[in-house]
Amino acid sequence: MIISPSGLISALALAGTVSGCEQTSEPKQPPFKPDYKGVQTRLLDGDLVNFRVTMAGARDNADVDAYAECAAAQYALIRGYGFARHLRTSVAEQAGIWTADAVYTISPALPRGLKTIDAEVTVSSCDENKIPTV
Repeated sequence: MIISPSGLISALALAGTVSGCEQTSEPKQPPFKPDYKGVQTRLLDGDLVNFRVTMAGARDNADVDAYAECAAAQYALIRGYGFARHLRTSVAEQAGIWTADAVYTISPALPRGLKTIDAEVTVSSCDENKIPTV
C-alpha cells in the first residue's frame, strides 16, 4: 500500500488530534511537609494517658492521628510497657494548625480491644516515616 503525501499529512494530523484526547492525570497534591510542633503528655490514672499533639502541614486527620499514636507508642516503651490501646482521639484544625487530644492505655501485655498497638513495631514505623515520638 502506497500513501500519497496528502494522505500522510492527513494521517499525521489525525494522529495529533487523537493524541490530544489523552486522559489527564489527577491534579498533583502539594508535597507533604509536616511541621511537628510538640507533644504534651499527661498521666490520667495508672495506665491511662492523655496525649496532646500539635502540627502544621497535615494533609488530614490521619496525619495528626499518626503523630499521637507515635507519641503513645514511645511513651509506653519509656514506661517499660510493650503495648498501648487507643481509646479516643479528637482532632481540630484552625488556621493551618492541627491538634489532637488522644487517650490511650498502656500495658505490659497485649490488651483486649481492636485498636491495640505493639509499641516497638509502631515506634520503628514512626522512625521510618520520620514522625517524631515523645
